[in-house]
Amino acid sequence: MAIAAHRQPLKRHRLQIVAAMTAVALLAGGCASSKQSAVGSHAHASSQPYAAPGSAAARNAVSSWANSYKNNPKEKSAILGYSNALSQNEQIPQATAILRSAVIANPGDRDIASAYGKILAMNGQFPEALNVLQGAQTPQMPDWRLLSAEGAVHDQMGNHDRARSLYHQALKIHPDEPSLLNNLALSHLLSNELPEAEYNLRRAAALPGSDSRIRQNLALVLGLQGKFGEAEQVATAELSPAEAAENVAYLRKMLSQSRG
Repeated sequence: MAIAAHRQPLKRHRLQIVAAMTAVALLAGGCASSKQSAVGSHAHASSQPYAAPGSAAARNAVSSWANSYKNNPKEKSAILGYSNALSQNEQIPQATAILRSAVIANPGDRDIASAYGKILAMNGQFPEALNVLQGAQTPQMPDWRLLSAEGAVHDQMGNHDRARSLYHQALKIHPDEPSLLNNLALSHLLSNELPEAEYNLRRAAALPGSDSRIRQNLALVLGLQGKFGEAEQVATAELSPAEAAENVAYLRKMLSQSRG
């Protein structure tokens, strides 16, 4: 299926591009899309492997980290692990409540502040998210995770130039971080700058530590440029035959709607 070249309109409506980005959640796991899934396509570094929301792996992660958190609710690893597992499973109110309490109890902890800022952004609370992230940052020794999280918030607000400036600052601190390159690519995607998005996603996908979300984002960008054969190969490489058939069909539908 051919689609319009990247400099042609694709209707050039931002909402259509955002709608197409929602397909990433389905491509990654064959599960229902949501506002949180679309926001969550901005990746962040995490020691936990990606698990599709609602999957057995996601539920097991929530259960395991719930036990750790119950046994020691003040331990940082338990706070971050449990909130991240909840977030991945789209249990956003619970994750928000845990991180809100943790930020109050640990006002100087930048890792917790970063996680809280991200969850606020997933709730659409952008000004509050920026206040939390910027308040935790130290200009003399900036934290790349906070810069990345702040960039993702600006992207969701439509401030793409500011977002990219923050991603580039973060890459100077932590070069070749897949999650940063992924976020930079999605920022270009939101501006319909598809070759730039493809370039950064290819870089990210080739690096150690990249996960299926990055490769599915790459599949989406390839498809939007009409490179559908390659997009199918990337999108189906890690899926079962049934998931592959379902997800390719969904990708075709989304790309058709973007072109129409």
